[in-house]
Amino acid sequence: MAQGREREDVSSHFAGSSLSVRWVQGFPSQNVHFVNDSTICYPSGNYVIFINLETKKKTVLQCINGIVGVVATNIPSEVVAFSDRRLKPVIYIYSFPALIRKNKLKGNVLLDYTLLCFSYCGTYLASYSSLPEFELALWNWETSVILCKKSQPGMDVSQMSFNPMNWHQMCLSSSSAVSVWTIERCNEDHHFKMRSVKLPLEDGSFVNETDVLFPTSMGKDLIYGPVMPLSAIAGLVGEEAETFRPKDDIYPLLHPTMHCWTASSDLYIGCEEGHLLMVNSETLKVTVLQKMEELPLTDEAQLISPLILVYQKDGMLASGIDGMIYSFIVKDSKYHVKNFLEVDGPVTHLVFSPSYKMLLIQTDKGSVYIYTYGAEPPLDKVLESCDGKVQAMDFITPGSKHFLTLTNSGEIAALWIEDCTCTSKIYLGTPATALACCPSSSSAAVGTVDGYLYFLDTRDVESLRVITKSFLSESPVKILVYDQRGIFLLAGTVEGNIFVIDARPSKSFQVFGYTETSKDILQISTVSLPISDVVEVLVLSPLPETGRSRLKYFTLPITLSQVSDNFYDERGRLHDELIHKLLYEVEHSLSSAVLSFESNKIYGFCSQVPYICSYLLPEEMHTGIYVLKPHQKVQSKHYGPGMIYLSSHGLWLQTIAKCGFFCIRDIFSLETFARCRSHSYQGCGIQYIKMSMDGQHILLNGKDDGTLVYLKWKRLRASLANEIFEHYQQLTTTLSNTLEKENKYLAAPTISEDVEQEDKESSESSNKKLSLDSSQEELVMGPKKEISWIQQKREEAIKTEVRLFSQQRREIKRGIKELSRVITSMMEENEKMDPISKLDQQEFCLDPEELERLNEESEEEVAKVKKDVEMHNLAKNYLTELIKEECWNSMAVKGRALKCFHIPYVVDNFPMKERTEEELLELKRVLQQKKTEAECLKLRKEIIEVQSSATLLKKHHDEDDEEEEDEEKTIDSSLPNYLLGSLSTDFGADTSLLTSQLELHSREEKINQIILLKDIIYKVKKAFNSEFDAARKQKEIEIARVKEKNVRIGEIISDLELEEKVWQPVFEDCEKPERALVVEDDEISFQKHVPPWQKSKTEMTASFEMDQLQQAQASNARQRGLMDMMGGVLEVKKEDILRMVIPQPAFMTKSDAVWTEEERKQFKEYEKKVKELNEERDKYRKSLETELKKLQNSIQESTQNFDEHLKRLFERRVKAEMVINQEELKINNLVFSLLLDEELNSREQFLNNYLLKKQEEKSKSSKAIQKAKEDLDVFKEQHDILVAEDKILDRSFKKEFSEVSGHQVDILYKLFKRRPRVHKQKAHADVNSLVPYGERPGSGKLNKDNYTQLMKSMDELDNANNMPEGLDPSVWEHFCLTRRTKVENEYRVKQKAAGLQEMTSFLRKRLEDDEVVQHEIERVFQELLRLQEEKVKFQVNLTIQVLLKQGQVELENFQLSLEYSDAILINKNIIEDLNSVIRTQGQKKVASMIESKEVHKGIYQIEWEHKKMQMEMEDLNQKAWDIQMLFFSRDRQKYLNEANYENVIAIQIGLTEQTLNAIEKTHKKNVEHCKKLLRKLVRYSNQKDVANYMLSCNLREELVAISERQDICSELEPMLTCEKIARERYENLLKKQKLTNISKQQAEQISILQAEVERLRMKTFPALIPM
Repeated sequence: MAQGREREDVSSHFAGSSLSVRWVQGFPSQNVHFVNDSTICYPSGNYVIFINLETKKKTVLQCINGIVGVVATNIPSEVVAFSDRRLKPVIYIYSFPALIRKNKLKGNVLLDYTLLCFSYCGTYLASYSSLPEFELALWNWETSVILCKKSQPGMDVSQMSFNPMNWHQMCLSSSSAVSVWTIERCNEDHHFKMRSVKLPLEDGSFVNETDVLFPTSMGKDLIYGPVMPLSAIAGLVGEEAETFRPKDDIYPLLHPTMHCWTASSDLYIGCEEGHLLMVNSETLKVTVLQKMEELPLTDEAQLISPLILVYQKDGMLASGIDGMIYSFIVKDSKYHVKNFLEVDGPVTHLVFSPSYKMLLIQTDKGSVYIYTYGAEPPLDKVLESCDGKVQAMDFITPGSKHFLTLTNSGEIAALWIEDCTCTSKIYLGTPATALACCPSSSSAAVGTVDGYLYFLDTRDVESLRVITKSFLSESPVKILVYDQRGIFLLAGTVEGNIFVIDARPSKSFQVFGYTETSKDILQISTVSLPISDVVEVLVLSPLPETGRSRLKYFTLPITLSQVSDNFYDERGRLHDELIHKLLYEVEHSLSSAVLSFESNKIYGFCSQVPYICSYLLPEEMHTGIYVLKPHQKVQSKHYGPGMIYLSSHGLWLQTIAKCGFFCIRDIFSLETFARCRSHSYQGCGIQYIKMSMDGQHILLNGKDDGTLVYLKWKRLRASLANEIFEHYQQLTTTLSNTLEKENKYLAAPTISEDVEQEDKESSESSNKKLSLDSSQEELVMGPKKEISWIQQKREEAIKTEVRLFSQQRREIKRGIKELSRVITSMMEENEKMDPISKLDQQEFCLDPEELERLNEESEEEVAKVKKDVEMHNLAKNYLTELIKEECWNSMAVKGRALKCFHIPYVVDNFPMKERTEEELLELKRVLQQKKTEAECLKLRKEIIEVQSSATLLKKHHDEDDEEEEDEEKTIDSSLPNYLLGSLSTDFGADTSLLTSQLELHSREEKINQIILLKDIIYKVKKAFNSEFDAARKQKEIEIARVKEKNVRIGEIISDLELEEKVWQPVFEDCEKPERALVVEDDEISFQKHVPPWQKSKTEMTASFEMDQLQQAQASNARQRGLMDMMGGVLEVKKEDILRMVIPQPAFMTKSDAVWTEEERKQFKEYEKKVKELNEERDKYRKSLETELKKLQNSIQESTQNFDEHLKRLFERRVKAEMVINQEELKINNLVFSLLLDEELNSREQFLNNYLLKKQEEKSKSSKAIQKAKEDLDVFKEQHDILVAEDKILDRSFKKEFSEVSGHQVDILYKLFKRRPRVHKQKAHADVNSLVPYGERPGSGKLNKDNYTQLMKSMDELDNANNMPEGLDPSVWEHFCLTRRTKVENEYRVKQKAAGLQEMTSFLRKRLEDDEVVQHEIERVFQELLRLQEEKVKFQVNLTIQVLLKQGQVELENFQLSLEYSDAILINKNIIEDLNSVIRTQGQKKVASMIESKEVHKGIYQIEWEHKKMQMEMEDLNQKAWDIQMLFFSRDRQKYLNEANYENVIAIQIGLTEQTLNAIEKTHKKNVEHCKKLLRKLVRYSNQKDVANYMLSCNLREELVAISERQDICSELEPMLTCEKIARERYENLLKKQKLTNISKQQAEQISILQAEVERLRMKTFPALIPM
């Protein structure tokens, strides 16, 4: 190993080094294709892999621009096409087996090609791209030309195929649609024509679809007008109206999964629902094939869902998700199912070989099988996929030609390095993460997700076996690294623990200990030199919170196994002092770092910037964290985060990154001397790399593409090879003894017995009972899962601590028990103390911190519950406010009700919202418009009256006055109620501005009518609400009166001691709904929570107030005297008579026999007073009863009167509601008519758009027909010329050989007519029996081959042996040349005839398409005419609302007639007016008959007057001619024509003044608006100043970037100059075109203005009219 040597000329030293791909291992994720009968291919990562089925040899074709997209093969031409996955992808065409690129197809696709397909015949390639183009393109891959393309937005296709029997047909299918595309060709032009297949419903039935554009089954409504299609109702006028269907009319259809073509050009389509369809490609008729069930099928057979289809003779092969391949035998419209083959796993692809002797079967995991008909065994596994994605790989011990691979599912495979042949596999049965092979023994270590380490014996690669396993920790193992000499194995876990393990099997892979570092370890690097007695270790971990990286450096002595007890503590953690642990930090983040073999140098790969840096470690020891500075910095020429590795001899750096490039660099200069792109950025680059110790073998694994690439040196300088080879020999010599010793140990039979014994002991130890002597308690450990090594160390440490400190624990427990007893006695004594001297229980707490913690937890829980309650209440309050705002606050008139006092009548008012400003403005506009129309009508009539002649004024003066009076009456009076359609006039509504229902024709009139009707409804509601408010106030007054009277009634009832209840009316909740918004105290069922301290305070306050009241009463002597002497009153009231009692004399307690005289007198006086008191009581009681009855009657009468009033108000409410319903009915009718009008307009607009579309199609088809005819004429002319030339050759044959004798001419003519026979290559009989398509039509290549074969046959005929005897050789040569010209001409005639037939067919199809389009146009025209008729009828036939009196319309039955086409609605007044006109006309007729008698008398007088008038007419004409010759201006004409010229001038002056005033007002408004705008602009300017200041602050940073970009642009200036020149030319062309358009528009405007000037000039010029 040549270390420490400085290289002076690095470039010359490494010149000529390069790498090449030896083989690629990958499994197909896309479909596998046949290239020929013995070769298959599939894409994997950046490569297309070819496999020879006979020799199993692989060939690799690499895509230089990244990952391979889709692949297609053309078997007759033996070419392969594939696309790359990048922006603006390209399709490459390569020949096989030479793998030479034939063409490169560049299209306009932006993202990716999803499908490629070759046609069997011809040089056609079809490509399909999904987002964003959804474009289908047809290529001529030989000339790299797109023949035609078509975009179908939103159409995502999953399968595409050509018809094997007809390249003019293609089928594209997805999970929801199937379409058949026809390729039409006219000479060199190609066109796509798409037809969609109508799929059945999910149950296999067909739905009868109606015509959406022109429905013929639409019913006609005789009342509500025409019925429109659903698209017109939806308001659709564009292309979406052509396919619009309501949600209810959309039924779930079958979901196609796969299709295949038959020999009869039909399509078989498999569906997810299990149905099998057959589609005729010409008519697109769909047939659901029925299954023939001969025997009852099992449940599994009933679930056949044909996801994969492939056609064969008499049927097809199909497979689903069950891994079974079925054979479908189709007869007519039925099929029979048989089991064909069963494979492991679901089948994703089936394809036959070109000879149909082999069937390729591809599974979902990537395995490929070949089923060969007639072979034993018929099934052969070509590719056996691995179980999962490859996570890591490593070379087995030096000298071996095998390596190991590890998948994420735990599968370990041993592969041969030469051709990647798998020798053996072993499954761990658990997900795995890391793999490493030991250089000092034939063993390997595997890390798993559950924290286990598995050690494998790799001596025999054909039978790998697990030696032992070690459970390190419950954290997943992330990294496994052996040092260079195989002394230690370092295992890094996700938690950040790094375990140090003895790598020798003889030491049973002993775990020495572990050291801790940060989580998420990125890389572990080791340096173990033969001359060193320590192993240096470097660990890289990120610091995401600071954006830095941390490096941990420590050393392990090689004698660690001898002194390991002193290097770790009782918990297994290595001592930092003994391993010389040092911490470093780097100021930027690193994705990878390695330790060099010398000079204490570290190499790092930066993750954020594309640099590789080297760092020098300080020579002095330090404490804490040391920040490293970059010593050397070189651009990595990678993009994305990468990894860096060191070669076995320490002189090469290997770098990989997300870009997919692998580089080998010199460790001193960091310059790249070997570079290879093995993977791509689209596949997330390279995941892992491994180089063998001798540097000859390099393995690279892709991250996402699952491709394993083996690189080998193509060229390597001898000096470089010698360096690494010398190091390899030195290392193998050093390790040979250890390797031999450890392999002998592995070969010993006792090792397996030791492993079994260890497993047995570990299982027994898990069930032991651990006793704790210190606490005299037994901890029973029942059966549980295996304990990890780190957990065992912790338990052993705990057990040791328990054993060491058992005495102290017993003393502490004893003290705790004694202390508990003392505190308990103290608490008992505290309970017996007085409240003043009693202590709180908290003061007896010995652990206040724990108590405080519990209190804090409880407070946190309470706060959490409180917060949840508050949020819940907040949500409820928010909802309450929303409801209140919508239903209460926004109402200008709240909804209330009034109830009668005695009868069950309830009257509700009309809740009303305040009208918005927009509604008021709209109403104001309509009212102003109506008034303006009335004024205009009035002015128009006045103008007509002024312009009428004086004679007519005198003649019809009286009639005009009467008409004006009638019109004024008509204008002033509103329409009658029966014609108005409502009773709104009863509520004072003004209906004079309403338009008559018979005159509502335009849309604007209907909208204005709706606004006026809404205003009438508002006024009716407002009028009723005013009456309701008055009634409500009256009820409040009545309730107040009743309340006042009830006070007296209550006194009377109490005085009379009656048991009657006083009737007190109150307002209910419906009458005062605002009560619902206020919560009273009596409505709350829960009592308010009162704290104890507040409760005690309230009791003390109440007792104190009671004592003060008693003291005040005791000190009031006057009150006590009044109570004792007069019963508490100073005067006896009349109301107290009923309660008065005359006290009995005291002697009445004695017997009347012992009374004295005086006592008897007193008794008589007592009786007299009692009698008088009783009489007074009776009188007062009767008066009270009378007053009570009077009050009750008064209350009854007033409330009944109010009930009567409310009853009338109820009737008024019913009438108001009836009026509102009438007006709303009119509004609904108007709205319906507007909607129907919109539907008619939408339908008309759609038909016009559809007509324009069809007319464009018509113009395009006409142009296509014209072009096709022209091309056909030209082609036909060429064909006719060739035919004529051919006939001329035939006719001129004898003339050319006129010098030859007649006999020889006849012989030559027979030879001239003779043609060679072209022998067709016939396929074998067994091949024809297997291939279902038979002989397919010949392609262009086959035609060329036929022509070449024909020319070779002509060479045989031209041989001199076929020359007649006696013929001159020069004549024979001339004859052969003439015959060859004739044959070539005939061949060209045949080719032209075929092309002519194709062009004729193309023209015929275009004519048919043109006829279809013409038929559609005529159909649209008819529909437009019908629609216009319907629209006119709808506008004329109005729906009016008429009020009919009850009893006027009575029918005997209910057979109503709805057909009123010949009925007219006539007003009664019109008939009366017509009768009066008839009478007047009759009188006039009588008068005219009388006058006619005197007509003859005045005939002669009239004739004389006629002659006189003719003469006057001639004089007047002469005068008129003289007047016309005079020049009159407009002002003079106006002066002469106007009778009151001065009034007209005054009117004009007034109008001018009004205009000036209006302009002045508008100017003032504009000035105010400009001032407001100026203020806004000032504020906006201030904001912009602040923004400009911020931008100026950012400008400094941008200037640096601009200077850098200027440097870049200076280098790219030549290329940019060309682009600038092209851009300037393009802009000049645009300006020229724009100026040309402007000049054309100005010329048109000038011509229009000139014509207008000429017209005005001629108008003012006097006309010379001849008499």
